[in-house]
Amino acid sequence: MSVWDELTGQADAIGVLRAAAESSVAMAPTGSMTHSWLITGPPGSGRSNLAFAFAAALLSAGDPQDEVATLRQVEARSHPDLAVLSTERVIISIDEVRKLVSSSQFSPSIGRHRVMVIEDADRMTERTSNVLLKALEEPPERTVWILCAPSEADLIPTIRSRVRTVRLRVPSIDDVAELIVRRDGVDAQTAERAARLAQSHIGMAHRLATNAEARDRRDETLRTALAIHSVATAVSAAARLMEIAGDDAKAITEERDAEERESALRSLGVEPGGAVPAQLRGQLKTLEEDQKRRATRSLRDGLDRILVDLMSLYRDLVMLQLGRGGSVINRELEVELNAAAAASTPAQTLETLDSIALARRRIESNVAPALALEAMLVSAIRTPRKVQ
Repeated sequence: MSVWDELTGQADAIGVLRAAAESSVAMAPTGSMTHSWLITGPPGSGRSNLAFAFAAALLSAGDPQDEVATLRQVEARSHPDLAVLSTERVIISIDEVRKLVSSSQFSPSIGRHRVMVIEDADRMTERTSNVLLKALEEPPERTVWILCAPSEADLIPTIRSRVRTVRLRVPSIDDVAELIVRRDGVDAQTAERAARLAQSHIGMAHRLATNAEARDRRDETLRTALAIHSVATAVSAAARLMEIAGDDAKAITEERDAEERESALRSLGVEPGGAVPAQLRGQLKTLEEDQKRRATRSLRDGLDRILVDLMSLYRDLVMLQLGRGGSVINRELEVELNAAAAASTPAQTLETLDSIALARRRIESNVAPALALEAMLVSAIRTPRKVQ
């Protein structure tokens, strides 16, 4: 087994990083290895997975027998020469980056490299990015930085000039389905449907393939949009979509929050169900505040997932209205889609797609989500045609 085995649809990028890791181990003067990397690609393309596979390859020192054990340590974030900065909040704080930069100065303890990974590097403000910039300009000899972001444009120009960029593409539906079958053990039909509905987003395809409730919530989202026939139904649909996004965010965070609290209590020596000493309550309060910030981000991500699903719905309608029914994503709603396509024109459908894109930008800019959804769904009002 290799650290690259569970990656899919990114042969070119894997080739670049694999060659760099091998040249680093061999100390070969090929120029394929550098001290700072940027992995870019659309959401769900596997940026983080590739980053951690590369980290494991660097940390395993080229020993094939050591690769699997190293990868497990990397996945658990327990390798002594690995430091990871990730966030589920809106931005990465400057203090988090300062702490990471400080730890990057340490020498490797057991391997040839010390690897620093920043997921979602696009969530750094310019001031925070400048803290990182200083570390990239004069890194220790054996420190390797790996940044992940949707695109190069999401980082400031001075950082882009100091990293080597590896660009990922959207994997094919077949590639994602094959990975889901192999990794999650689901049947081929479920895997294909999940990959298709997720539009090749690997993480979302995994969730749809393994979580029936997530599939049901997605199905209700699309049916709710198709049932909008007036301003009143648009307003009620917005309220329902807010509830669906909240349920989805709660499902993702609730179990993790409980596990984190249990782990924190255990590390503090507090028995399950026992009272928390007053001097330890501050640490739990910090954890609870982090979890609240994560819940806010999860809700925003849930709303964005809903809007992406709606874009796939109206994209299907355009395809049907233009006679391209063979490329429909949401095939399970064929009857409803055909009826909706007959009730509007391609121009109206494109207008709704523009409204969805605008709603995404508004929510990202902190406009009240309910208002953004209501304004968007008004453009989705369709009056069913009367049967002659």
